[in-house]
Amino acid sequence: MPKAEQKPSLDRELDLELEGRGRHTLYRRISLAALALVVAAALWGVFGQQSTSTVAAGSEATLTVEAPAHLRGGLLFQARFEIHAKQPLGHPKLLLSPGWLESMTLNTAVPTPTTESSSPAGLAMTFDPMSAGQTLIVWTEWQVNPTNAGRRGEDVTLFDGPSQIAFAERTLTVFP
Repeated sequence: MPKAEQKPSLDRELDLELEGRGRHTLYRRISLAALALVVAAALWGVFGQQSTSTVAAGSEATLTVEAPAHLRGGLLFQARFEIHAKQPLGHPKLLLSPGWLESMTLNTAVPTPTTESSSPAGLAMTFDPMSAGQTLIVWTEWQVNPTNAGRRGEDVTLFDGPSQIAFAERTLTVFP
């Protein structure tokens, strides 16, 4: 069997002077630079989960919500709800709009609400009565479902029984 003819391992025009490649190297360099920009933006926190704070004050209580406004699919994150009672609250209730639960998983809430219920208005969590000057901090742990992407409202309303006390309007953006 005859040996296959071998050509030289390097060709000066093709390998050194890059003849015949046209703009392929330019396209590769532009693609690499675009990828580097996306990575740099992620490092600067553009796609991250930095928390933002929203404060809603009413005459009976103040509601502070701390949670990320930008998330990526699959991430775990924490949301903090602080209720500071200016007057006694007999039946404090947090109502999380449906945007909180859309393609999201609530893993835990501490302290545990005395009652929880869901409706088309969202997730309602009721807590023990609060005296004037008392502060309740509710920590929740969430996970973003990997197929979740888009922008939506993530509002929180504080009630005392049927009376609305404070309303925190928020927007969440989930990157793929």
